[in-house]
Amino acid sequence: MKKAIILVLDSLGLGSSDDASLYGDKGSDTLGHIIEECDLGKANSKKRNGPLKIPNLLRWGLGEAAIESRGQPLPIDRIKPEGAYGFAKELSAGKDTPSGHWEICGLPVPFEWGTFPKVDNCFPESLINDLMKQGNILGTLANKHASGTQVIEEFGDEHIESGFPICYTSADSVFQIAAHEEHFGLERLYELCKVAKRLVDPLNITRVIARPFVGNSKDGFKRTSNRKDLTTPPNKPTLLDNIQEANGQVVSVGKIGDIFSNQGVTYTVKGPNNMALVDQLLNEMDKAEGGLIFVNLVDFDTNFGHRRDVPGYALALEEFDKRIPEIESKLDNDDLVLITADHGCDPTWPGSDHTREHVPVVFYGKSIKAQNLGKRDTFADMGQTIATHLQIKPLAHGKPCEIH
Repeated sequence: MKKAIILVLDSLGLGSSDDASLYGDKGSDTLGHIIEECDLGKANSKKRNGPLKIPNLLRWGLGEAAIESRGQPLPIDRIKPEGAYGFAKELSAGKDTPSGHWEICGLPVPFEWGTFPKVDNCFPESLINDLMKQGNILGTLANKHASGTQVIEEFGDEHIESGFPICYTSADSVFQIAAHEEHFGLERLYELCKVAKRLVDPLNITRVIARPFVGNSKDGFKRTSNRKDLTTPPNKPTLLDNIQEANGQVVSVGKIGDIFSNQGVTYTVKGPNNMALVDQLLNEMDKAEGGLIFVNLVDFDTNFGHRRDVPGYALALEEFDKRIPEIESKLDNDDLVLITADHGCDPTWPGSDHTREHVPVVFYGKSIKAQNLGKRDTFADMGQTIATHLQIKPLAHGKPCEIH
């Protein structure tokens, strides 16, 4: 079997989709606004200085894809693409992580996941009572919509003193529990999250996320890389299942295994940050014989998109761009690489939630023809293209892109 790589630059949207107004996101544009802010000097700080420099991503076609998506120029160098480029709109009803990833792999989610109302004490009293009883805890903190970094700053000291876990949510279908790795215990947090997942399943909540942190109020609290996502499994086969059915391997790099509840995943490797995950990708490229290496670079979303940190996001893009030649050097003649995203998270947008945007469709490989793929009607076109490349059973949704 041939090899394929999917690189999800988590949250790197290319401009608001046609239905963005339904989500309050009309006008959002993650990459476009980062480029504009850097060009205007608004993002200048100790973290960076000057225009966004991503020559390798532009060479693959990301810049042209962004211009196609937004329908107007961007202040970037126009480099003739070497890859096949376009953009895709989402069929799934939300703008959450699982829906985006599942649709990339041929499984759109047409129904709406359950969410919690944006009010104080947003969780049902019965849910919290059951969590306390079954999770063997005496109370909870926060119980509201909140930013993950802000909520531990607000409640970190009280959590350490009381032993009560910090429970919060966002606009996504998610129940998150933050707890101190040392004072509360990492394994205890994981076990509590398993209890919470059972309890939120009847509410159609997609994910429960363990958010461990360390530190103290004097030196600052800091989330660790021991995050764990408990996700509802895909309800139908995806690209991952079809690859395994054809005796190919599916390697999860980062949180991919969690997003698919390990369904269709052969094994997982992890890393504490984007650059460590790229290191893992390079290691797996040396070993892979056929199938898929599926990577999620989560820092773009977690550390910069949600935190509305334009210079941080820009620097992270530049750091990743510098690693692309290393990826290219390990590609065999028949290898295929896809760069895409699962949703937007515009760091210039109000609030801290994801944004409803188009995502990049950038295919690169030694046998790929440089061309404009235009607008794709579903993320599933990407998975269908990879299924065609790997010569496995077609997916239930999506049309393959003509990339050769």
